[in-house]
Amino acid sequence: MASKIKAVFVLFVAVVAIGIIEFVKADPAIMSGYNPMEICIENCAQCKKMLGSWFDGPLCAESCIRHRGKLMPDCEDFASIAPFLTKI
Repeated sequence: MASKIKAVFVLFVAVVAIGIIEFVKADPAIMSGYNPMEICIENCAQCKKMLGSWFDGPLCAESCIRHRGKLMPDCEDFASIAPFLTKI
């Protein structure tokens, strides 16, 4: 009888521990005040560093401000950075 109670208790503790671990692995951006416009502008700066004069960084930043960070540029996704590429 005591071993059954002990087994149930151990199982309960394991389930609670797994639940806590899953809760802790939650998205940290929610806790840190995720600002999509800030991330968007940082992505523009990263693309400018990667692509140099081929990328119009100020135009990208203006787009971030105009769209409030909803259109995120991804330096490796041609479709998302096409409007900001220059022909030099």
